[in-house]
Amino acid sequence: MFWYIISAILLLFAIRLRFPYFIKEAKYASRIARAMYRTTKYLRSRPVYMLVDRFLDSVQKNPHKAFIRFQDKTYSYAQSDKQSNKVARSLLKHANLHEGDTVALLLGNEPMFLWIWLALAKIGCSAALLNHNIRSKSLLHCFTCCGANALIAGAELQDVVEEVLPALREQGISVYVLTDHVTTEGMISLTDKITQASDEPIPADMRASVTVTSPAVYIYTSGTTGLPKAAVITQLRFWAMAFFFSVCGVKSDDVLYICLPLYHSAAFAAGFGGAIERGATVVLRNKFSSSQFWDDCRKYNVTVIQYIGETMRYLCNTPKRVSDQVHNVRMAIGNGIRPEVWRTFIKRFGNVEIKEFYGSTEGTLGFVNYAGKIGAVGRVNFFHKGIYPYAFVKFDQEKEEPVRNADGFCVEVARGETGLLVSKITKKAQFAGYARDPKQTEKKKLCDVFEKGDVYFNSGDLFRTDSEDFIYFQDRVGDTFRWKGENVSTNEVSDILTMATSIEEANVYGVTISGYEGRIGMATITLKKDHQFEPDAIFSHVVTYLPSYARPHFIRIQNCLAVTCTFKQLKGKLVEEGFNPAAITDPLFVLDETVKSYRPLTRDTYQSILDGHFRL
Repeated sequence: MFWYIISAILLLFAIRLRFPYFIKEAKYASRIARAMYRTTKYLRSRPVYMLVDRFLDSVQKNPHKAFIRFQDKTYSYAQSDKQSNKVARSLLKHANLHEGDTVALLLGNEPMFLWIWLALAKIGCSAALLNHNIRSKSLLHCFTCCGANALIAGAELQDVVEEVLPALREQGISVYVLTDHVTTEGMISLTDKITQASDEPIPADMRASVTVTSPAVYIYTSGTTGLPKAAVITQLRFWAMAFFFSVCGVKSDDVLYICLPLYHSAAFAAGFGGAIERGATVVLRNKFSSSQFWDDCRKYNVTVIQYIGETMRYLCNTPKRVSDQVHNVRMAIGNGIRPEVWRTFIKRFGNVEIKEFYGSTEGTLGFVNYAGKIGAVGRVNFFHKGIYPYAFVKFDQEKEEPVRNADGFCVEVARGETGLLVSKITKKAQFAGYARDPKQTEKKKLCDVFEKGDVYFNSGDLFRTDSEDFIYFQDRVGDTFRWKGENVSTNEVSDILTMATSIEEANVYGVTISGYEGRIGMATITLKKDHQFEPDAIFSHVVTYLPSYARPHFIRIQNCLAVTCTFKQLKGKLVEEGFNPAAITDPLFVLDETVKSYRPLTRDTYQSILDGHFRL
């Protein structure tokens, strides 16, 4: 027996030496297999077992366990169940909702956001999660494209809704505000009605017609072109996103810290959905605060945090404290962290397991760096690739399309080369598309990729793999860049800019700044005949119509914009030239919040930006 044990140990040691990631690969594969088995089991049951049913099972199993902790209040699973019942009954009575209807939510991070979704799920309805930073035209567009029957807004966002209220009333939309009393005609108070409603359980037959392809939620993505699009998250897709935390190794006794906006898929589907799937506790914060982050983690005994690259950098930039490693956080799940920030974070805050991942809201697959290789978003895993086929193909940056060979098929890149990620659309990896937008849905599909008749999802993202098969995100293609954790559509910003009195044309793009994740917005514009650049008016215009992350921080003025032979605006050279006044002779301006205007970008200001002294 002794020699058998020694032989087994030596065998494991040899495997570990020859295949250093074998154990982590095996764990990852087994977690995917378990998630797939449970998903199949749930969705084959009749009626379909949905995430809300998983929540109700946790209510029965652990009624007094903390489900949501917000500020100084704690709400158990049972309390949250009763609150969502009250919301559901008030909506059934006053909003006249029916199974299959959609309700748009314009809310900040608060427990009511989660209770409303649970309420809607209990009565067979879906929710459209509106970005509470958007305004006027964009807000109205987002509401319209999801086909919602009603809108529920937070009290603090009432004035935002009032801007588009006439248009909503023309469409016969019911507008509810989370307050006890509202005087604006066309708006209805909801909090008072929820308070008066019964908390009796909602019969399951109210959602009996829900299927695996029924929408669970609509989450907005700017994609690569135009205004935000409502990605349809079906019940099947929602389960897949909710299981992601399980695949990462999150357990039922973990405490999850969610400070990212709930209208994002990361916070809502992976975070909130993952907490329900695990039966875990959620610590919810209204917004991210670098100064309060670790105090919250200590106060609530947080064990798992979510991040985007920006938040990790912000944490690393806070003043050092003797308590930096005094916490119970064991895992951080997110995307966009730079290698140098990754190293700094671990060195300063302790051995937190970083689970960097890649995934898009509407996409058909994702990657997760289960091996812990700094800088990577995942690793080529043959088990994962066998279930969800994908490839990295050659991409022509000039034509903005995949390269095809003489037979008309795409060409995979060699290891180390940058290629476009395409993932095969199958029954297991479905692409539900965008609500009421068949044109944009079809644009995300690539046909005849490797053989006649196959269909792949075009991610619009570029990657490369290294000698150990680790996968690294390289860049985005098309007309989107990312700033402060948000996708910014260049076309949308351009449309808003050209609404200004003095601007004739606008070419919008993102430029990099050392020390910052993502790309910050910049616009090269031409002025209308006999018009001058109006710094104060343009500042007021962009602040009125664009959220802070989408506002062009730099403006360059030219006599005409460079275009291709097919009249597409050229961005490449402009991106390369950036915003350096020493290299650019055109007039340059920078957005300055302190003076509420755009002011000339001087060499001193440019240096101040590079040194990190000028606030962006």
